[in-house]
Amino acid sequence: MSIDADIEADAGVSETVERLGQELGEAITSLPEYERYESAKAAVENHEDAQERIAEVEQLREEFMLARQIGEADQADLQALQSAQAELHDLPVMEEYLEAEAALNGRLEAINDAISEPLDVDFGQTAGGCCED
Repeated sequence: MSIDADIEADAGVSETVERLGQELGEAITSLPEYERYESAKAAVENHEDAQERIAEVEQLREEFMLARQIGEADQADLQALQSAQAELHDLPVMEEYLEAEAALNGRLEAINDAISEPLDVDFGQTAGGCCED
């Protein structure tokens, strides 16, 4: 086989793998776990109270992180953040979102395991671009 034929064969394999990856992504969007997640995400995005509480938690988290960086964070700041986050998570719409997210993550981990098995690497970890020494 010539070098040009090898290059063409490699390009064909690459195209096939990329096409299969795209098909896998499309198939994942048809999973019940994905559909539940997308529905729950939309419900949270359209829930006024949830959005207000999310903004509050993000503000408290940002303030806590800043206070921690300058050494002024205390237990009361942490408790305020944890309390606001607990109130957010207690909203039924947020509980559904978190459950749907966990179910989707579980399914994606199983898919990752199936892809990783013949590769002898953790595909999800490698595809995430992280380097581990």
